[in-house]
Amino acid sequence: MSDSIGYVYVQVADQVEADIRAGRLSVGARLPNERDMGTQYGVAAGTARRAVQELRDRGLVVTLPNKGTFVVTPPKK
Repeated sequence: MSDSIGYVYVQVADQVEADIRAGRLSVGARLPNERDMGTQYGVAAGTARRAVQELRDRGLVVTLPNKGTFVVTPPKK
């Protein structure tokens, strides 16, 4: 994670958004669960959970109960 000032969950969400917009995460791709995402980004599971909420708020992912969180077509910037 970067040392810039700001909320860590926003930094994680920004990184995932960059991966989505660059095509490294394609439409329909399933995000890791919160624990695995936390490990991947070096943050707590709660921080990963908040990052996923931020991604939902940005319209980049949808979460289906008991299925997971999936990338959707990103809105234009």
